[in-house]
Amino acid sequence: MEERVSANTETRSSSSSSKFIIEEWNGSSSSKLFKTATITTSPYLSIQRSGSRFNHVWRRILQAFVPEGFPSSVTPDYAPFQVWDSLQGLSTYIRTMLSTQALLSAIGVGEKSATVIGATFQWFLRDLTGMLGGILFTFYQGSDLDSNAKMWRLVADLMNDLGMLMDLLSPLFPSAFIFVVCLGSLSRSFTGVASGATRAALTQHFALQNNAADISAKEGSQETVATMIGMALGMILARITMGLPLAIWFSFLSLTVFHMYANYRAVGCLALTSLNIERSAILFQHFMETGQVLSPEQVSRMEHVLPTWITSWSSKKVKLLHANVHLGVRVSSLDHQEMKEALLSAVSHYLKAKYLLVERKGIIDVIMHKNSTASDVLQSFIHALVMAKLMQKSTSVYLESQSWMDKHYEVFLQKLSSLGWKTGRLLSPPVIWKAYWTDVSSDDKID
Repeated sequence: MEERVSANTETRSSSSSSKFIIEEWNGSSSSKLFKTATITTSPYLSIQRSGSRFNHVWRRILQAFVPEGFPSSVTPDYAPFQVWDSLQGLSTYIRTMLSTQALLSAIGVGEKSATVIGATFQWFLRDLTGMLGGILFTFYQGSDLDSNAKMWRLVADLMNDLGMLMDLLSPLFPSAFIFVVCLGSLSRSFTGVASGATRAALTQHFALQNNAADISAKEGSQETVATMIGMALGMILARITMGLPLAIWFSFLSLTVFHMYANYRAVGCLALTSLNIERSAILFQHFMETGQVLSPEQVSRMEHVLPTWITSWSSKKVKLLHANVHLGVRVSSLDHQEMKEALLSAVSHYLKAKYLLVERKGIIDVIMHKNSTASDVLQSFIHALVMAKLMQKSTSVYLESQSWMDKHYEVFLQKLSSLGWKTGRLLSPPVIWKAYWTDVSSDDKID
């Protein structure tokens, strides 16, 4: 619908043959601009407005929930991930009402025999357990969250499901109430750490225009809406199922199954461009067999998002390849014969390199130099994969692997970069053990 509005005072142009047009456009992205008005100066000043007021208001509301410049300002996997993430969040908030109702009932809310100090103490123990659990989880797994963001994102929500299940079970075991609720709080503490850390990693992945803060803010708006809707539906469901244990459990378990499915679909949508242990192994093996590099979308369909012990049979071949590589091995863990071989290989093959590769019983141990950089870690891992691959059909793996690296490594990195892969570093658990070696006879040192 178009509305034509003329100025109250008609302004004649200085020349009857001249005509000047100004168009007004609205939008935060060059690919999503909407023309809102056209101003002409001949034969008189006139304004022709385009579009309806409803469309303008709708676009303004939408700007509170999607990043500025959407969709060109984010990666293509942003929209499907957010849809499934919002659905799983909605399921979580509905179930939270059921589990909280059961927890409050177990604490004694509404019971004459319950005391305020008793309920406060129980709640304090529950929160204290969660805080300590969060610290311990960060201590043991915090450095691994970046390298396996998809897996830990899924594991975080599964642990949240376990925590809510413990809250729902708490009224059934009054004698073990403290133990059950503390176990649930411990599970949720893992969720808080893993979910927050992986969310930060995913936000950086989505940001194409250095707009991570905007994406994070809009994600908060989306989550707020999902929370309000989920709480409203949860209150209605809690009211309907009050006093009906079978209905409560059926609703809870049904929503939990949907929650796990939505989470799996959400992380399955992600096509991360960073190189971690598994993605590097998949890319290398395909390149070594075909000379071609897979795209992030192709690798996303091949990598597993579940913990390694429940990996499907289809990925075992790739998993076994990188499972034969140990990154950041401690030098003193080698026995005398292995240490002698490491020193000889350092002189003959790796004197100028920033890493050592040692083959031990079919396993390639990688010893990093104390001055090694992030790019050296990536190179050492790819070199170790080459050795692991060549061990299946060659005996002189040191010479052949070095020859392969000299001929193909730079080409491999260039092809990766051309498809959008980030080749600056390898996302892996931190390498905390390093070494320093030198050839004393020639006074050559590794700087």
